[in-house]
Amino acid sequence: MTSRIGVAVMGAALLLYVIIAGWLAVMFLRVGTPISTGMAVALIVIAPIGAWALVRELSFGFAADRLGRRLDSEGGMPEAPDQLTPSGRLLNDDIDPLIAHYGAAVEAGPEDWRARYRLGVVQDAAGRRKDARASIREAIRLSRTRP
Repeated sequence: MTSRIGVAVMGAALLLYVIIAGWLAVMFLRVGTPISTGMAVALIVIAPIGAWALVRELSFGFAADRLGRRLDSEGGMPEAPDQLTPSGRLLNDDIDPLIAHYGAAVEAGPEDWRARYRLGVVQDAAGRRKDARASIREAIRLSRTRP
């Protein structure tokens, strides 16, 4: 529930930013100097980019959460090893065998979103965030084309 509160706070903060940026852009345009006009244009361009980025991340987060809940209800989430680091990450000795195991499952079924999602979960637990996001993003894409 705290993550949903965080999402709501970030959404409200972005809305406030867009309103203030729009107001400042109008004020800069009223000044009429080349520098103030440039500042106004920058504010007008940056605000929608920020909104787009937030919407994209929210979309990814909601889709990943939906798939995770679905996979968990099917009993298909990867089992956590007995020992983890204090931060909840995998131990260095466990990383390569687990990624190899779940990577082999992806190679065996490249169109299986469940295998991709499992690999992403393991990569995330290993601290490989970029790879994990790519795997989960691919799982989301695959889940839209195949149930």
